[in-house]
Amino acid sequence: MKWPAPVTLSGNIARLQLLSHDHLHGLTEAVQDGGLSALWYTSVPAPEQMAAEITRRLALHEESKMLPFTIFNEQTGEVAGMTTYMNVDAPNRRVEIGSTWYRRSAQRTGLNTECKFLLLRHAFETLDCVAVEFRTHFFNQQSRRAIERLGAKQDGILRSHQVSADGVLRDTVVYSIIASEWPAVRRHLGALLNRPVV
Repeated sequence: MKWPAPVTLSGNIARLQLLSHDHLHGLTEAVQDGGLSALWYTSVPAPEQMAAEITRRLALHEESKMLPFTIFNEQTGEVAGMTTYMNVDAPNRRVEIGSTWYRRSAQRTGLNTECKFLLLRHAFETLDCVAVEFRTHFFNQQSRRAIERLGAKQDGILRSHQVSADGVLRDTVVYSIIASEWPAVRRHLGALLNRPVV
């Protein structure tokens, strides 16, 4: 049996559903909102690459290396972006939350906070993870601030960690939340969401 198994995670404004080729149109439309694929420090798929990206993520899912989600905005019904549990390490009960992007109009709306809450709650309370990791480009200040705002702590920087599509070496900042920190992070996220989290 796959770990983590496919699941739909729902909140007040966000729904995370197993990625599907049926979501292609919505994802293609979403990625054009804000020209996200043009940002040099991210690897958001271009509209014409979206079908291949869905195929890639689903192949990793079949290999039990990733659980990919399409993010829906429950208030508007539109596709808001993509996220994943990735770098799945079942024997050590660890996952990374990553390969995440949101359409521009969904950014700074609370959607990301609720998505991260849903993913973290499932990881710690259902999957019994010992740690959840986050990674981002050193120069992606928006992403770094968002990760730190969740309550994740910086583990370090992997220097010259990856070669970008344009051949430039990327330094990767690594963050994590460990199981013993989850109760405090859970309360913190509840405060950010301005409601009790259950």
